[in-house]
Amino acid sequence: MVNIYHDSDADLKVLKDEVIAVIGYGNQGRSQALNMRDSGLNVVVGNIKDRSYDQAKEDGFETYLIPEAVKKASIVFILLPDEIQPQVYKESIEPNLDKGDAIVFAHGYNLHYGFLWPRDDIDVLMVAPRMVGKFVRELYEKKSGAPVFFYAHQDATGKAQERVLALCKAIGATRVGAMEITVAEETELDHFSEHFIAPAISRTLILSYEVLTEMGYTPEAVLLETYMSGELGEVASSLAKDGLVVQLPFHSRTSQYGQLLYADMVMGDEFKDLIRQIVTEIQTGEFAKDWQMEQLLGYPVFNKLLKKAFEHPINEAERKLKEQVKLDFE
Repeated sequence: MVNIYHDSDADLKVLKDEVIAVIGYGNQGRSQALNMRDSGLNVVVGNIKDRSYDQAKEDGFETYLIPEAVKKASIVFILLPDEIQPQVYKESIEPNLDKGDAIVFAHGYNLHYGFLWPRDDIDVLMVAPRMVGKFVRELYEKKSGAPVFFYAHQDATGKAQERVLALCKAIGATRVGAMEITVAEETELDHFSEHFIAPAISRTLILSYEVLTEMGYTPEAVLLETYMSGELGEVASSLAKDGLVVQLPFHSRTSQYGQLLYADMVMGDEFKDLIRQIVTEIQTGEFAKDWQMEQLLGYPVFNKLLKKAFEHPINEAERKLKEQVKLDFE
């Protein structure tokens, strides 16, 4: 059975003598730093001197360049983009760690695929919120929290599990549930969502727009009906709150019948083979190797794909619709 932990399973007193450095004050870094400070922990920030550095100082944190922040800390959150983590770790973080310190990752990518190899005299922890940084903070302020995947990946001190659970509690995760899974599983599931679920949704919307407008439907009406009204987002929220099938009765019977009747036609069981192929490419590291090569070459394929996406007519149609229909999604 999966292990899911709550507030009663974690003790913040474990961290009372620790100094926590948050390296990278972006969306996740800012939210987690603020949450931990509000939970009573001693938090400093490490960042290059840019707008995020200034923001951390404005927020009242002792803010340093990365090497200095690491020197001051006994627990180091590495909340930097995956692409730069190995170099920053090698040059600015690892040389300033002491025996018994802990490093914390919000995603297992570099650990799982071997792009970053921590020393064996430190704890290596994963605290991976299943929510964007903005909502990690907003949910905490509402006395709730974002669920996390967590793991004590390397226990050099004998207290890695206590430390990681306390950190989960400090950001608000144990208020709702902290699920213990390995770094490998977190990484591979995260990539699966990015490689199949997200592309399936975006490609469905793109193809629908192309075909419907070719068949004479008004572009703005197509957009408003398919996703720009916000209804799709509300349905997605209901999936999480109520359940995939349980939310069906919230729709009309006509809608329910249409959804159930066409489900297998739209995506039949043959798609399972594609899912297995995608998962295999993630498991074997094929995607990770491809992404590393893309970075080394200066992102030629990535830039081409991004350019193509922004050149699609749907972007102009969205702009026109937003000029005329003023929806507030805050």
